[in-house]
Amino acid sequence: MASTEGCEELILEELSIQGLYKLTSPVWGDDRGYFREWFKLPDLTEAGISFTAAQANLSRSARNVVRGLHFSVAPEGQAKVVTCAEGELVDVMVDLRIGSPTFGVTELVTLRGGDGVSLYLPSGIGHGFCATSDDAVLVYLLSSTYNPSTELEVHPFDSELMVPWPLSGEAILSPKDAAAPSLADRRHDKSLPQY
Repeated sequence: MASTEGCEELILEELSIQGLYKLTSPVWGDDRGYFREWFKLPDLTEAGISFTAAQANLSRSARNVVRGLHFSVAPEGQAKVVTCAEGELVDVMVDLRIGSPTFGVTELVTLRGGDGVSLYLPSGIGHGFCATSDDAVLVYLLSSTYNPSTELEVHPFDSELMVPWPLSGEAILSPKDAAAPSLADRRHDKSLPQY
């Protein structure tokens, strides 16, 4: 088995969006593959992050699939912990919280299966990703369950946000994401989350 010396604990790094964290955990590998504890509630609690998983999702995507930018306005909020289980993708987070000191800031993080990296997204963050390998699997935990009446989106190619999606060809979008409103429209109709 590969050495794990000096790599036994979760490393937290706050990113450019307030409350957004990159979580790096140990990965133990050998000729059989690898093992990783990608989520441990006590680690988050010890770091001062309050999170309780209410739902777990898995999304498989082909190269150039863009999903997002999705956010929730659920009264109880909806934080996420995400990681890539297989392949490679670029995770995109945008602060959509009205009143946030980092409103409008975009953060991109490359995630690879087996890299030991997860992300903690606080409530109100717009979330999306682009598959950069032929096949990519994103798994994520949500602090509240899916409710279609509180799940909203902003167009992934919004001209105000100018997200630099890492595409190697034409983007593949769902009909819902392709028809998503702009950030300006969401601001106008007051449907963005509050900080």
